[in-house]
Amino acid sequence: RLFRKIAHVDLLILDDWGPDRLTATQRRDLMEIVEERYGRRSTIVTSQLPVETWHDVIGEPTFADAILDRLVHNAYRISLDGPSLRKTGIDNRAEASQ
Repeated sequence: RLFRKIAHVDLLILDDWGPDRLTATQRRDLMEIVEERYGRRSTIVTSQLPVETWHDVIGEPTFADAILDRLVHNAYRISLDGPSLRKTGIDNRAEASQ
């Protein structure tokens, strides 16, 4: 049931993608999810890693090719550059909003 909920939600956000390599089970689950969602639902992936390194995160080349083909094909990429807001501290953001 959880798989169906994830696969059919209108917008799926995979936040902070790639801090750890995927296990075999995680690869299969992700493949099923992106396969089910491809062309039907929206998915946002946020990551501090460049897309070129995602292949290594997924691990298995065949799965990586299939998953990335579905995630990256027809995708809009937004690359952010500049200092991290976390480094500026919460106090600075609060002052800026006043």
